[in-house]
Amino acid sequence: MSHNPTEPNEPATEHINPGDKKAPDSASVDEKSEKVAVSYEDVLGSSVEVPTYFTIEDENGEEKALHHVEDAEEISDVIRQARVDDDGERTWH
Repeated sequence: MSHNPTEPNEPATEHINPGDKKAPDSASVDEKSEKVAVSYEDVLGSSVEVPTYFTIEDENGEEKALHHVEDAEEISDVIRQARVDDDGERTWH
């Protein structure tokens, strides 16, 4: 379900970045993780892609796709919870 972020919007949605559009509820976590919000080259010519969805693992070990705009607060919470110990191992608080 890869999405081309340069694809034009449908009428009446011109103000929405095409990459910000949510995937259908029926889309799997894997399909959502392939969706790209923004894709461009930086000033050095390096390719930069920003995903529409960030995939996380919840407390029960289940994968979950979080939308980069709608779920931004939850994404921030997950990042704040992640810690790395002296051995470089990720621990969750």
